[in-house]
Amino acid sequence: MSSTPVFPNPLVEQRADPWVYLHTDGYYYFTGSVPEYDRIELRRAKRLQDLGNAETVVAWRKYETGPLSANIWAPELHFIEGKWYIYFAAARTTETRDGLFDHRIFVLENASANPLEGEWLEKGQLKTRWESFALDATTFEHLGRRYLVWAQKDPQIFGNSNLYISEMANPWTLQGPQVMLTTPEHPWEVIGFLVNEGAAVLKRNGKIFITFSASATDHHYCMGLLTADENADLLDPASWSKSQEPVFQTSEANQQYGPGHNSFTTLPDGQDVLIFHARSYKDIVGDPLYDPNRHARAQVFGYGEDGAPVFGVPLPDTQPEPTP
Repeated sequence: MSSTPVFPNPLVEQRADPWVYLHTDGYYYFTGSVPEYDRIELRRAKRLQDLGNAETVVAWRKYETGPLSANIWAPELHFIEGKWYIYFAAARTTETRDGLFDHRIFVLENASANPLEGEWLEKGQLKTRWESFALDATTFEHLGRRYLVWAQKDPQIFGNSNLYISEMANPWTLQGPQVMLTTPEHPWEVIGFLVNEGAAVLKRNGKIFITFSASATDHHYCMGLLTADENADLLDPASWSKSQEPVFQTSEANQQYGPGHNSFTTLPDGQDVLIFHARSYKDIVGDPLYDPNRHARAQVFGYGEDGAPVFGVPLPDTQPEPTP
């Protein structure tokens, strides 16, 4: 029976919105929001626990002006049909504001075998139904179709962001209907801000699971879960059910505050790993978005009798493994 490792958490310090991708070359690739919100960094390691000390490469930097000039948030790295893609959100700096909550989704492409090398080409803005606040795009393939899930502000709906799904014509273009999967409605989704964001997709046990994060980015931040049958019409909102309570949230006992904006990966033996960010303290001075200490963390999780993931509670921080 496989042992359950305890990772040296934080896995990577000061990296919010962590994304880990295990590629066929045996490397774990990592990216996330940097505290300066001014660039996209990539790193890789053969073991998850080595990501914290891995060499970083700057894949892309923000512009001084224009729509790609502020608040570079939540990059994700995907390998699609032989090329690498980065999905990220960026805003526009103006004389009167720093672009906060004026984000759009953009896509980069790299044809190199190793995404830490080669050239990242800008594929431009990923256009959605509205020209409104949009971010946190993630993509997955199922039964021969590629989908995008993202967060966006519908100008007709009160609140900050809802989750949407659409089929893709190619890695930077949507096609067909764009459908809302969830809007903030439960008490745990509407604290500070009315937010559903940071989706991550998990295909297990005959079902499609989508985790998402809710509420403000302080200690109220938490994760919910959407579930659909793998044979259902994923573009039909009726195919999806939403958890009535958070599936992962602050643990005062373990001093883990505001866990969320997760991704998923696996260990070499097949165990599933939850990658997420959290703070180790509750009280924040100023705007939580500018507190840099949302660290990336990792922990193994399992499944309940109904086949749904059981994440438990965020574990306390550990000391890094000693250097051999």
